[in-house]
Amino acid sequence: MKAFVAKVSAFAREEDGVALTEYLILLGLLVGGVVLAVNTAGANLDAAWDSWATWFTDNLPPPPIVP
Repeated sequence: MKAFVAKVSAFAREEDGVALTEYLILLGLLVGGVVLAVNTAGANLDAAWDSWATWFTDNLPPPPIVP
């Protein structure tokens, strides 16, 4: 257990650990932004697709009458 605590405290003292933490926070923010953008665009695209599909099915010509 002492070895683990020593490694964690040594990691905290190093500047590489701080830089890594900053990059991980930035990566998390970027991933969250991408997920939010995809969800927003997906909802808008779904609404547009449903609107187009409704218009298309409402404006189809009647099927031909086959004797």
